[in-house]
Formats: sequence, structure tokens, C-alpha cells
Amino acid sequence: MTSRKRQAADSLLPVRSAKYQRTEENQGIWNRWRQLGTDAFTLGYETVRLGYLSLMNSSQNPATHLALPPRPSIPEEFHKPKDSQPVAGLSRLSSSLLSCSESSNALNGNGNSPPSTLTGHTSVTPVPSTSKEHIQHSQSYDFIGNSAHRRGVVGGIRPRQSRDHIYARVHRAKVQEDRKKDREELVQELFHYKRSTGYTSDFDSFKSLINYQARLEILERHALSPSPSLTDLRAKQSLPGHSRRHSFSDDVDPDFLERALRKAKKSFELPPPKPFSPSHDRLRLSARHRDEAIEKRLRPRLPKALPPDGDTQVNALLCKKGVISKVARESVNDRDISRLLPSQWLNDEIMNFYGAMILTRSESNRDPPAKRKMLDVHYFSTFFWPKLKNEGYEQGRLAKWTKKIDIFSKDIILIPINHNNSHWTGAAINFRQKRIESYDSMNLDRHQVFKALRSYLDSEHRNKRKKPFDFTGWQNHNPEDTPQQENGYDCGVFTCQFLESLSRGEEGFRFSQRDMPYLRRRMIWEIGHAKFLDGP
Repeated sequence: MTSRKRQAADSLLPVRSAKYQRTEENQGIWNRWRQLGTDAFTLGYETVRLGYLSLMNSSQNPATHLALPPRPSIPEEFHKPKDSQPVAGLSRLSSSLLSCSESSNALNGNGNSPPSTLTGHTSVTPVPSTSKEHIQHSQSYDFIGNSAHRRGVVGGIRPRQSRDHIYARVHRAKVQEDRKKDREELVQELFHYKRSTGYTSDFDSFKSLINYQARLEILERHALSPSPSLTDLRAKQSLPGHSRRHSFSDDVDPDFLERALRKAKKSFELPPPKPFSPSHDRLRLSARHRDEAIEKRLRPRLPKALPPDGDTQVNALLCKKGVISKVARESVNDRDISRLLPSQWLNDEIMNFYGAMILTRSESNRDPPAKRKMLDVHYFSTFFWPKLKNEGYEQGRLAKWTKKIDIFSKDIILIPINHNNSHWTGAAINFRQKRIESYDSMNLDRHQVFKALRSYLDSEHRNKRKKPFDFTGWQNHNPEDTPQQENGYDCGVFTCQFLESLSRGEEGFRFSQRDMPYLRRRMIWEIGHAKFLDGP
């Protein structure tokens, strides 16, 4: 059995030295605890001694019995800047005690008071005499002050923090639940009133409509930026799919619901009309309205679906990838065409492509004006309105938009408008009827549209004809019978159909909310083939 010998230490390796050298300032742990106890005892003794002396002096001098001793002065070293050299070998604790003792002796008139038993050397870290150690202590004091400021300690006092009640969370949850329940009841009641006045869509569509109306009202009233729940209409869709672009928010303001409910109830509470004897003009007007209603009924209604071969072609277009179709300078791809699926908002590419189709159809019509079925129209892209509204005619350089055309020779100018990246509407400058027209499927006030288009007409006329535009006989036209949407996502389809009907010279619209599924499929076919479908 071989014995294992301990290897000799390598003489070339460095000898390990002690981590902390034992010096007068760096003593062992037990010595430091013993010194700390001695300091604590000495501090208590000095406190009792000074209190006893103050009590004896106050009993000998009754005049000073009620006078409080002055506040001990702060040692001078605390007022010195960081680069100053404090007294070497004197600790902050001992210096503060000495100053307190001197102030007490001065108050009692006892200048011959016995000296303090505290020595100049204590275990508290002495004030360094070298600049390097003093900078380290100053930095530590700054760190303590900054840390106290971050914790909210101001002037050495932490502000009082209130604590929630133990049932506060339960109470808040119950309040939120009650508010949600009240909103649901208001929405249900309003839905029943709307159903009785002709609303045809389901309850989920109605909830999206209420949420959409509330958001648009806030945007129009306060000019706020769109809510995150209202997706930007100009945003690109990452993946085509059937996901809804709208949200059924439960945070609709109850005041908005109550106003809508009062408005609906008011229509039922109006007194019956007074009997009257119609005049001759009134009878003629009534007969004309009756003839228009009969003509409207005789018009062919839109079908509910495309023919089987057309429906098959639409499904094939939806499965196609990349660029789907091109017309003029506009093109759409598979992501753009997917915006025409149900419950999707339309983007600029779809709106501009459909407008380019309208413009191409108008330019290709070479018939004389007497036999022409289509109007001579001009279509501005969706970027015209932001330029006009935000930059104006001069700064937006809108004169270059009509450098090669004369808009005053056209029958009608068609303008799609995007309001706050949240809602599509249609506008038109009708030179034949001398009207500035606005068509909104939400029936909101659009006075700013009329004002901006009048200003554009005048600026364009001054630029091209060198004189102001004559607005004699011109009117603002906002028809009350404009078809209205019953959800929060069909505004783009309504706008496209408004502008397409106006390009054919129609005064009324024969589509409604129930035709939107068919019109979405029809627009896919028309955009895919870059031409309009014949017939209704």
C-alpha cells in the first residue's frame, strides 16, 4: 500500500495574503462590536448627564424654567462643499455631541461645565483627511439622498400613503359589472325601438353600429385622434381572412345611449299632425311624389346573389395571389381584394381602383352629349381631401392636379372623403345642378365639406380663369333619404356605390343595407375583370 504524500508548495506561485490587513482602523469583527457597545454606553451616559445638568440649572434659575433650549446647530462640516477638508480625526457623531454640549452650557450660563467624557476617537467612521476617501463618503451621501428622493421622502418625511380597503377590488368589479349590465339594457331597449322604426339587421350589427356612432361623434366633436379600437382604414392588412375589423366595445358612454334612446322615444311621443285642407300646389306635389314612388317600385331590385358562373369566378379571384387586376395607374393585389369580404373596411387601393374604373368608363364614352348615357365626370383620388383640408389649395399645390383638364367643363366631379381615418363618405361638385353634394351613410353633419369645396372651387377658378367663381344659384345638397348603414364597417361600400350611381346621372339610390353582401361580391367580380357588370 503506497502512502500518499502531500505535494510541496510551488515556490513560483504567489503566496496568498490576508484579505483585510489588521490595522488600527480596520479591526476584527469582535473588536468593532465591543467598540460600538462602548460608544453606545458613552452616548447614553452623556445624554443623561446633560439632561441632569439642564434640570439642575432650571431649578436654580426659575426665570429660565419655561424657556426651551435652542436647536443645536448643525456642524460646520455638513455645510462644506465636497472638495473641502474637514477636521481630521473627528467623527460626525462626536462633533455633533460636542456642539450640543457647548450650546447647553451656554444656555445655562455654566461656562465652567466639566468636559465631556467622550474621546475624540470613536468607532464611527472618522471624517477622512484625504480627498479620495472624502469623495467616496460624499458620493455615498448623494446616493442616500437620491434614493430617498426616489422613494418619495421629502424633507426627511415620507408622505402618507393611503391603502385600499380590503373589499375595494370586489367593489370596483361589482360597479363595472353593474355598469355593463345597465349598458346592455339600454342597448337592448334602443334596439327594440329601432326595430319598430324599420331597422332590419341583427343585434350584433346594431351593437357595432352604436359603437361606431359613438366613436365618430367623439372624433367630430373634439377632433381627437382615432381610438385604437378603430383600425386605420389606410392600414395594410397582414393576412387575408374573415376576422372582423371592428370591435364590439362595451365602453360606449351611457350618456350617448340615453341621448339616442330619448331621440327614439321622442319620435313616438310627437302629437298627431293637425288636419289640413291641401292646396292645389300641395296636391300636385303629392302626385309627383306618388309617381316617383311608383317608378321606384317598378325599377328592378338588386338580386341577392351573383349568377353561378360569376360566383365561381369570384371564388377563384379570392384564391389568387399577387396582383389581381390593373386599370390605368391603379392596381390591387390579393390583400386588397380581401377587404371586400364581409365585415371588412375598404382601403385606399380599393376606393381608387373603383374610381379609376368610373373615370375610364366616362372617358371611353364617345357619344355626343345628347345621346350620352353616362355623365362626363372627373374622379379625384382619396388623397385629394387630406391635401385640401390639411394644407389648402396653395400649399398643397392642388393646381397641378388639374393641369391637363378643365373641371369647369365637366358634368360632375366625384370625391371620396376619408374622415379622421375612420369613416368613408362621398362628395360631388355637380355643375349641371349647381350643387355641392355630400352623401354620408351615417347621416352626420358635413358642413366642413361644403365649406372646403366652395373654397376649392373659388381658388381653382381664380387660378385657371383669373377671376372669382360665381356661386349664384348654387346650393348645398345633403339628401335626407340617403341610404344608411346598419353596422360599423360598410361605409366604404356605400361610398363606392354612391359615386358609381352619380356617374350614371341617377338622382336616387336603389340599394340599401340588405344589398351589401351582394354588392361586395359584385365589386370583387368587377375589380377582378376591370369592368362594370351589366344589368342590375
